[in-house]
Amino acid sequence: MTFAFNHFNFNVLDLERSLKFYDEALGLKVVREKRAADGSFIIDFLGDGATGFQLELTYMTERTEPYDLGEQEYHLAFVTDDMAAAHEKHEKMGCICFENPAMGIYFIEDPDGYWIEIVPKR
Repeated sequence: MTFAFNHFNFNVLDLERSLKFYDEALGLKVVREKRAADGSFIIDFLGDGATGFQLELTYMTERTEPYDLGEQEYHLAFVTDDMAAAHEKHEKMGCICFENPAMGIYFIEDPDGYWIEIVPKR
């Protein structure tokens, strides 16, 4: 028996705002969508066009309160082949929330407060 990564989920408060952020910040595009028959939720799966891994954004249409992310002892990580350009882009977007120059990494924060690590290709 084997297992392979499929997707990771973030619940989001404003789907359009999140889709715009993930496209602009990381180039992620919707690869499939699931809508509840009763209209209670929309799930968009985002892909990077390079791997099979997907980020699932779940939007509960009636939710109005931000999600409690706890102590946020988790994150996604993305590798970039141009760390300087990525950092410049994210700095202009104002989404860098933590930097660790000694490790050569930094984190960006999405509109819902989720952290995403940016790692240089090694």
